Amino acid sequence: MTRRRCLSSVETARAEDHLRYSGAGETAQRAVLDGIIRAEPTLMRVLETLRDIDLPDHLLVAGALYNAVWNHLTGRPALAGVKDIDVAYFDASNLSWEVEDMIIKRLDGLFGDLPVPVEARNPARVHLWFPQKFGTPFPPLSSAGETLTRYASKTHAVGARLGADGRLTILAPFGLDDLFSFRMVPNHALDNRKTHETKSARATSIWPQVTVVPW
Repeated sequence: MTRRRCLSSVETARAEDHLRYSGAGETAQRAVLDGIIRAEPTLMRVLETLRDIDLPDHLLVAGALYNAVWNHLTGRPALAGVKDIDVAYFDASNLSWEVEDMIIKRLDGLFGDLPVPVEARNPARVHLWFPQKFGTPFPPLSSAGETLTRYASKTHAVGARLGADGRLTILAPFGLDDLFSFRMVPNHALDNRKTHETKSARATSIWPQVTVVPW
């Protein structure tokens, strides 16, 4: 009969080291996230450029941020698993696709040499195309930050902006503890069950430390 070896306290601590900021509190978690972002040159390049071109109400959002946190806490390269770097900017002055496409192409030119593509979108336009694409209504947004409240997972609802003074503004409407706890938590603001489950499955395939709260 094979005996199951008990983990020593040191081994247990090492196995759970990725959770070292879980429950640490909002102030501490924001400081850690600030440091992780600043340590990644690609993310800082994007943030500095968005600031310098004065893109209206812009945020670096979603994947590049939570990937960077989970990679940092599990000892992986910062951009491992990052398919693209998502940028949200809010401009309700002109809701045409042509203007958004112009911004997309401008950023393509600025970031074409980066190791991953930058994907820019104007959330002011989402309510125009979302119902046709997904079959459910989407109330208009009032800012780039508000779009975070509609994400399928509360865990991913994080955005960052670099100010003229060099300070990082971090928006996290649901807090950061789910992110630092490697916990995928659904957001029922929209009927986003499929998206939550798809993103959760991808996350657990890359970071097996992630736990998923069912929809």
